[in-house]
Amino acid sequence: MTVEQDRLVTENIGLVHACARRYMGRGIDYDDLYQSGCEGLVKAAAGYDGSRSVRFSTYAVPAILGEIRRLFRDGGSVRVCRSLRDLGLKIHRAEEEFRRDEGRDPTVSELAERLHVEPESIAEAIDASRPVLSLTAERDGEEFEEDVPSESFDETLVDLVALREAVSMLNADDREIIRLRYFCGKTQSFVAEALGMTQVQVSRRERKIIKKIREQLVN
Repeated sequence: MTVEQDRLVTENIGLVHACARRYMGRGIDYDDLYQSGCEGLVKAAAGYDGSRSVRFSTYAVPAILGEIRRLFRDGGSVRVCRSLRDLGLKIHRAEEEFRRDEGRDPTVSELAERLHVEPESIAEAIDASRPVLSLTAERDGEEFEEDVPSESFDETLVDLVALREAVSMLNADDREIIRLRYFCGKTQSFVAEALGMTQVQVSRRERKIIKKIREQLVN
């Protein structure tokens, strides 16, 4: 992982919290949702092309959501294989040695060189062993919920990207109805005339489309 990829991951970790919160209360611990989302963020950072006119946050959200959804399809928590755990221990020892020798924290590339492994493997092991934030904690013998800080921009972005994905799955006629009604602010009468339908047909079709979008957003 390059320095730029490290920066993208660090600066956009709030997106993972925002995405993970969408799937809370569905049978998988928040810690596992968060870790899976982090994997999506790392993959997005590795595949992002900054020369294109797409913001990284917009590019990353589908990747984060995809990893979290895959976790549900797999039907289990995030599991860290033994090889990654072993590499994580080696990284921890190498970091301590590097700090003692150099007086500073090592980069991913420096750790890779010292351990004779690929930088991608170092990044994966670090991500797998990274402590996650739990929603519950204990104080004075009682369990309570911790607040997870986030920015409203992240939440809005997640909702917008998820909505765009849901709309993109509609057929061309249904997308045009949504575009005219909700993005152009046109009346049902206008849409009916533009698409050669009756207003009643547009009204019925619109209700079905909205129901379909809502089902897509919660799945």
